Amino acid sequence: MRYERLHEMREDRDFTQQQVADYLKVSRSAYGIRSIPVEILIELALFYQTSVDYLIGLTNRPSPYPYSGKFTTSKNKPG
Repeated sequence: MRYERLHEMREDRDFTQQQVADYLKVSRSAYGIRSIPVEILIELALFYQTSVDYLIGLTNRPSPYPYSGKFTTSKNKPG
């Protein structure tokens, strides 16, 4: 699966692959893999303030869905 939107969103915001990989706390080569784990897709959706559906091309609606607060990542844990 190709993730053109991830590439476009990263470039539109002038981020390098290394900057996004650093945010995700993974290596640049791990960020560039073809099969992205769901947890990483969720992190990227939160980072880009969009939905996973938009990132993977299931919708053309870039605005995020309302956040339920149920998913807790290493970056949005309280405290």
